[in-house]
Formats: sequence, C-alpha cells, structure tokens
Amino acid sequence: MALRINDTLPNLTVQTDQGSFALHDFIGDSWMILFSHPKDFTPVCTTEFGAVAQLAEEWEKRNTKVIGLSVDGVDEHVQWKADIESFAGAKAGFPIIADKDLTVSKAFDMLPADAYLPDGRTAADSASVRVVFIVSPDKKVQLMMTYPMSVGRNFAEVLRALDALQATYRTPIATPANWVHGQDVIVALSLDDAAAREKFGEIDAKLPYLRTTKMPA
Repeated sequence: MALRINDTLPNLTVQTDQGSFALHDFIGDSWMILFSHPKDFTPVCTTEFGAVAQLAEEWEKRNTKVIGLSVDGVDEHVQWKADIESFAGAKAGFPIIADKDLTVSKAFDMLPADAYLPDGRTAADSASVRVVFIVSPDKKVQLMMTYPMSVGRNFAEVLRALDALQATYRTPIATPANWVHGQDVIVALSLDDAAAREKFGEIDAKLPYLRTTKMPA
C-alpha cells in the first residue's frame, strides 16, 4: 500500500546506530525528517548526510528531529559516520536506521514488495531508496520528495519546506511560490474577507481568490 500525504507514518520499531526504538516514540512531540539512502560509503549520500549534520542547529531551532536510513547494517553506519563527519566538519549526531532486510523501505513504499539485496550489490540495486519525508508531531506525513541517484538533495529547500509546513500547520494559510520564512502568506479560501481580517488583520487582495497577509506570529 502506497504511503501518501496525511497518512499516519507506520510505527515501525527500527534498529539504528543509536539503538532500537519505535518511530512514534522517537518523534514524540517534535517534527521529524527522515531521509533515506541506498548504500553506505557512496559519494552523493556522504555529501547529503554531511549537509544534514551541518544544519544541526537549524533543526533544533525548529523542534525537528532528523533520522537517516541506509540499506546497510549498524556496523557500516558507525564506520561511515566517521567519513561523513570528516567530510562535513560537523558531528553527525542523528541516528541512521539499518534497513538491511528492507522492512522500512518497503513499508514506506520506497521499494517494490519483491525487492531484495543480491550478494555484491551496488547502490543501483536499491536506487529507489532516495526519499525525504517530513512528519508532523501528530505522526502524519506532511511532505515527500523523491530523487534519482544522480541528483543530490538540496537541504536548504528541505529547510524552507519545513518552515512552510510549520507556518501553515493547523492555520488557514498557504505559502506562495519561492516563499521564505517571514514573507507574506496567502489567506486560505475557507475564510471570507471579513473572517480573514478578523483573524489576521490587514489583507491585500491581489485577485479575488489571491489574498495575502503578514505571516502570523
């Protein structure tokens, strides 16, 4: 069964380089970003894990826990982290899920049900495991991004998307194209003009269906 936006994240118990735990327990009252990879000790993945490590303070500011996934074992993860930290110049303090049996990758619809890992495999054998999930404190999937093997993820965009999700979470607003934190937001169509002014104050009607207002505090 495919995992879609607004689905509850499966509460799998995962084994990581920082121990075993249920994902819902890990999330707690925080937001969570899960970013997955097809293999340890691969070049693009090393740069991506390094980028996440460098953003540790930004995740913390946003009450967000990050967790990686790679289709290798705990021992490989521990060794790989040394390379990641050396490359990035930052501590990789987040856990990495060991998904050697593909349980998480299949449950999260990142691989077909009949996928398996052949002996002597390369990253190409599990190439589909290249996804970002952003999950809200109510344990629901809010965003998914899927990338091909050749394209490194832009974690500045992941951070921007997280800001937008947190700004609009349970608030009747949306964010326009290229929005960054602090810019004006779009008033939801569920509010008429009077209700929008009562809730947000001044609104700017660019079009009858496109009304903006200052980003709520």
